Amino acid sequence: MKNLIKEVLPGSIAEEVGIEPNDILLSINDKEIDDIIDYRFLAVDDELTLQIEKPDGEIWDVEIEKDYGEELGLEFGGGIMDKAKSCTNKCIFCFIDQNPKGMRDTIYFKDDDSRLSFLQGNFVTLTNMKDEDIDRIIRYHISPINISVHTTNPELRREMLNNRFAGAVYERMERLAKEGIQMHAQIVCIPDINDGEELKRTIKDLYKLYPYVNNVAVVPIGITKFRQNLKKVRTFTKEESKKTIEFIGEMQKRFYKEVGEPFVRLSDEFYVVGGVDVPDAEFYNGYSQIEDGVGSIRYFRDRITSDLKDLDLNKGGSYTSVTGALAYDEVKSVMNKITEKNNKIKIDVRKIINNFFGETITVTGLITGRDIIEQLKGNIDTKYLIMPDNMFRRGYELGTSEVPVMLDDTVIADIEEALNVKVIVCDYSGDDLISLLNKHNEEE
Repeated sequence: MKNLIKEVLPGSIAEEVGIEPNDILLSINDKEIDDIIDYRFLAVDDELTLQIEKPDGEIWDVEIEKDYGEELGLEFGGGIMDKAKSCTNKCIFCFIDQNPKGMRDTIYFKDDDSRLSFLQGNFVTLTNMKDEDIDRIIRYHISPINISVHTTNPELRREMLNNRFAGAVYERMERLAKEGIQMHAQIVCIPDINDGEELKRTIKDLYKLYPYVNNVAVVPIGITKFRQNLKKVRTFTKEESKKTIEFIGEMQKRFYKEVGEPFVRLSDEFYVVGGVDVPDAEFYNGYSQIEDGVGSIRYFRDRITSDLKDLDLNKGGSYTSVTGALAYDEVKSVMNKITEKNNKIKIDVRKIINNFFGETITVTGLITGRDIIEQLKGNIDTKYLIMPDNMFRRGYELGTSEVPVMLDDTVIADIEEALNVKVIVCDYSGDDLISLLNKHNEEE
């Protein structure tokens, strides 16, 4: 039910004034609440009148005085109060269209909701937004917005997204920039389609909107073995990856001179495939695009090097660490630094081949539980199995489930039972790895 209050936090203002779970929030200061965005922006005022509908249908007008910005303590089901807006595109690179049949329903749902962009960092295409949706972003100054651009060539974008409304993205971004809305841009790059000169054009167009478009992430297309009846595309070769790094590097030099930062950054996959080492930490400027795989290798490498001084040298333990093919050499190198620092620790790094989606999918975050079980069963002799948390899905796509679930619905208990091992879930960026080792190691 829309605007249904799922939880009232203990000790909160809402609890004090008698609001309870299963009440419905109708309005704030006589303004109807359509979704979480209305609630977030209207609830910040210091004087509020909330109209609440109780389960028996009785309507309460609740007056509240509080500090400006102080939280009311209300939690709503579904995160955004209503259903997420689904994507109306049929993108030629869409990963969801490359999933096998028989997975949970939420796997096949394509969100394209600006509210989730603001709240959870999801990327949106802007194609299913009406002018009034853009007006609301401007009115509430919803910022930043993460936008899947892919190309600023209107005709090509309509072709790539298979949507006749997709060509107006740059016009909308210009309007948002004019109103001071911050934007992060993403480009899924496909050889022979939006790479090369088309990629240069897109980056140059987006740069015209700097600093409102304040960074651009370029990621290569991912191709599974389930692309039947979809447009034929291919991945980047080693030489193409190197060439892309080179010409983007020339653009970055220009941007450095003009604004003091590279503006556009390539995901780590380009560097690994191209056989080129990743840039240093300063290049990534706080790693704001790390969720796109931009800078994750550098961050992981530097973080472990920095944290090695905290490693307890009096304890030891045995671990198996799983990773995808793309990051295998890097993970193995980092784990070797740990075992060299403390030879009481044994870490066996295993490369998991993605048989589920196909060997062309090499990133760690798309590994399934069944591939881990099939490739390690009877072939693991350590007490612990280290798994990065980006292998698991949480949040709105799982409904009310709080249990971490992998893409194929495998849960931690399934892996522990099948492999007779204790699973340790580590931050994929390595933030907590050393502390986890210290916690689980034992005195020798």
